[in-house]
Amino acid sequence: MKRTLQILAIAAVSAAFVAAITPANPAPAKAAAKKKVAPKKSSSTAAAKASTGKKKYLASTGKAVPKAPAPQASQGPAPPRRATARAIPANTKRRAEAHEAVYEHVATGADLPVENAAALIPFFEQLFRHQQGEMPGPLRILHYGDSHTAADEWTGEMRTRFQEKFGDGGSGYSLAGRPWSGYRREDVRSGSTRGWHTDGLVGHPGDGVYGLGGVSMSVRSPREAVFVEADASEFELYYYQQPGGGSLQVYDNGVALERISTDGEPGPAYYRLEAAPGPHRVEVETLDKAPVRLFGWVAEKLTGVTYETLGINGASANIMLDWNEVTLRANIEHRNPALIVLAYGTNEAGRKDWTLETYRAMFSQLIARLRAAAPAATILVIGPPDRDQHGRKGWIPMDQLDVIVEAQRQAALASGCPFWDLRAKMGGKGSMLQWVTAGIAQSDHVHFTQTGYKLLGDAVFRDLMSQYDLFLKARENIAASQVTAQVAAPAEPLSTEP
Repeated sequence: MKRTLQILAIAAVSAAFVAAITPANPAPAKAAAKKKVAPKKSSSTAAAKASTGKKKYLASTGKAVPKAPAPQASQGPAPPRRATARAIPANTKRRAEAHEAVYEHVATGADLPVENAAALIPFFEQLFRHQQGEMPGPLRILHYGDSHTAADEWTGEMRTRFQEKFGDGGSGYSLAGRPWSGYRREDVRSGSTRGWHTDGLVGHPGDGVYGLGGVSMSVRSPREAVFVEADASEFELYYYQQPGGGSLQVYDNGVALERISTDGEPGPAYYRLEAAPGPHRVEVETLDKAPVRLFGWVAEKLTGVTYETLGINGASANIMLDWNEVTLRANIEHRNPALIVLAYGTNEAGRKDWTLETYRAMFSQLIARLRAAAPAATILVIGPPDRDQHGRKGWIPMDQLDVIVEAQRQAALASGCPFWDLRAKMGGKGSMLQWVTAGIAQSDHVHFTQTGYKLLGDAVFRDLMSQYDLFLKARENIAASQVTAQVAAPAEPLSTEP
């Protein structure tokens, strides 16, 4: 009976929320894991083997965790951060005018509705219950996309805003090692030795067994290692179990823990490490000449929100349909996200072979696949930003983007997903030129500067929270009306039966 009342209450909140915002249109199963164990630390000093020896790592450009104990291994310097492209020349007055116009567009863009915002209710309900302490563990958000996402400046801003408001749940899932030279996360640092092979990047087709983030790291030789540095109390390694798979030695802050065998029936598997809260450097090192394939790391705290960046440079939305569905589904079920963000379209706009019908069908298929893997998650579609192309008359808007935006909108609404039109928030078609002139988009007329990405991240978060505030008011009104109805209801007569 109590469960029925909860469901009715959520349904009532949904109806009130729909009325408040006038929308447009109208617990997953756990993945089969090899094992989850808390490693036993040896009390013997002799058993505390030194970390992976004198190895040189190729490290990501994410910031290191402060005061993390470092092993004796020498480590090469982290690559410099990507230089921000210089915006086109503009005199001071022009730039100031463009800058003012951009910020005005973004501010007034808040008046543009999140289409089908009522579809955000399941995510908002989880946020609310998490705030009330009714849901254990961190609340997880997965953000898939292209280079705009991979840069982790746009997503990094949203991560910061979510964690400031709802608590820091840790870095969540990040890719294993350094899968490409420019890979970075703003909140975690990782690295790998030189012997690893990366699969899943654009232009490097493989077997599709890439895991949650669409990228895997493989090797067939001993003494190759990967590490992650993060502030967390629980770590988890996502890897692939396969016949004849090699063994891994696990280290935490330089102390040898236990060995993992990746040998077994084909399928995704997980190794879990429970640790004391605080900074850790967790490493795994191969021990033999046998195949090992890793997907990524999870670093979490006891509560809060994780915002997990899963972007690949040059990617289009259809790349996800090439990933092994069984592996991806198992990893998503195991991750159990509350929100999945899809942010593609920039690269598709450069292709003339997509039509409204073919792209809409592909995007609908992708949404359906993700929903099957995470039926309790909300799927938010963020349309691509404006983009220009250079011709004889200079920079002009890319017309194919019209097709992609509309196809994503139709697929999202037909699938019951909210849609956030990023190009409209920027100022509409042709707005990229103004952003470049203002110095907050790059001179390629495709990407943004760090300031531009943070501005966009703030805009997405602000719009989501404005809808969340409406949800809270609707929920409060429903709860108040239920209390009033209970008080006004006549008392049931006492039974006179013996």
